[in-house]
Amino acid sequence: MAILIPIAFAAGLITAFTPCILPVLPIVLAGGAEGSRRRPYAIVAGLVTTFTLFTLAGAWIFHELHIRAKYQIQIGAAMLLLVALTLIVPKAAELVERPFLFLTRRRGGDFGGGFFLGASLGLVFVPCAGPVFAVVSVNVGTHRAGFDTFLIALVYAIGAAVPMLVLAQGSRRAATAFRAHAQTVRIAAGVVMAAAAVVISAHWAESLQRKVPGYVASIQRAIEGNHAVRKQLAHVQGRSAGQHFARAQGTALASRVLKVPLRDYGAAPNFRGISHWLNTKALSISDLRGHVVLVDFWTYSCINCLRTLPHLEQWYRAYHTRGFEIVGVHTPEFAFEHDYGNVRSAVSRLGVRYPVALDNDYSTWNAYQNQYWPAEYLVDQRGEVRHLNFGEGDYGTTEKDIRLLLSAGGSGSLPRSKQEPNLTPTAILTPESYLGYSRLDRYSGSRIAPDTPHMYTFPRSLLDDHLAYAGTWTVHGERIVAGTNARLRLRFHAHDVYIVLGGQGEVKVSLDGRPAGEIHVTGDRLYTVVSSKQLRSALLELAFTPGVNAYSFTFG
Repeated sequence: MAILIPIAFAAGLITAFTPCILPVLPIVLAGGAEGSRRRPYAIVAGLVTTFTLFTLAGAWIFHELHIRAKYQIQIGAAMLLLVALTLIVPKAAELVERPFLFLTRRRGGDFGGGFFLGASLGLVFVPCAGPVFAVVSVNVGTHRAGFDTFLIALVYAIGAAVPMLVLAQGSRRAATAFRAHAQTVRIAAGVVMAAAAVVISAHWAESLQRKVPGYVASIQRAIEGNHAVRKQLAHVQGRSAGQHFARAQGTALASRVLKVPLRDYGAAPNFRGISHWLNTKALSISDLRGHVVLVDFWTYSCINCLRTLPHLEQWYRAYHTRGFEIVGVHTPEFAFEHDYGNVRSAVSRLGVRYPVALDNDYSTWNAYQNQYWPAEYLVDQRGEVRHLNFGEGDYGTTEKDIRLLLSAGGSGSLPRSKQEPNLTPTAILTPESYLGYSRLDRYSGSRIAPDTPHMYTFPRSLLDDHLAYAGTWTVHGERIVAGTNARLRLRFHAHDVYIVLGGQGEVKVSLDGRPAGEIHVTGDRLYTVVSSKQLRSALLELAFTPGVNAYSFTFG
């Protein structure tokens, strides 16, 4: 836990220098320029308070009420508009400040307005947070928030607030030269703040952020994405040996394997509730004692999992004869991935040769308390989990730990490492976009008519990362089914665009109004829509023949 305190502070500090600061920068400057010298501190106090408390309490409320996170930004923008009104209309300021008078001995003043402004920024700034803060949100949403979670959220908020305090103090000093025009400065600050709030509410800020290079992205990855930090984050999420995995009995191999400088997370849970096995007879963890085992959670239509597969296959080829085994636990995301025939065909098509377990009821997933596709749990020869990796990337570290355990187990000389190219995206891309109403986000256009054929029309324009339907669609919880003249638009930013499709039929593709090929849909799986060496922003339109199902977009 000790390592996460400075990391959380540094991560918050770095976040304040990313393009995320752009939409709130004029608000901080305008808010700091107006009022007394205490106002910048009030702004920071409000930001830290709501950033911390709303994340801990509000995130839980949003989770329980199934309210999408995008409305959190709109609430913050509405509060910012209210603060702007207080700067332009003095009477409004008195009303807003009145509940905060107990915080100051002065009668009236501007501490309350500053606190309210900071509180608004706390809501707006939450989506900028990275992996450290994501752990806080996950813990809250799953009712596992404790003192560690609160402390990380608080320290992260303070780190993000420090640069803003400097900005607000600087703008206040600059404003002292305009004391003779105080009312003009106040109104101008209110107008700037109102304009910035509108930009945030209308999502125009997303486009602005994307046009600015991610000039601290590498620093962010170094601070929040390194191996030690990810292991500590896993511990905060409840992935400690004592909580997740029972302690295994010692073996004759223990003295050698325990000398390996890897953390021991405890005994690996057994494979539970497996409906079918592919490429092997039924296995158990005890059957694999004496082997180094990589338990990989995946699903065949997940692009992140597919980008990981070449690395798994390379390790299997290199080390299988030296005592290494992989068990791919296929845990489905969509209904069609429960089908044994679909999974068997995918395993054959993808050339997967190691054992695959079909975990249709999430029994093994829950035994490991897993939350990610893909996720790797490296198990030593005694059956103890010694390495965790969630998501793509960090392949070099995983292979190093495989080799370390094999050597400790007496596997002798190992072949030289032949690393596959790491295709994990590093740029800011359009987020994964689900098409059914259960997880539909960034949608524009006609009102959704659930579970019934309905005629949809495209909006006049489409914001970045947004999608829309046209023609006849039946929108279900996890998929949409094409009817007559069914079309789908998406404004994306990526190298590659993928879509999960099902059924039989054709999908015509156009980019920025020009034909760009056709997809022949022959079954339920992931299809490549766009593949480009250049990062690009474009308007994608897909035209479907009736009966084709569409589930989600992913990007690379």
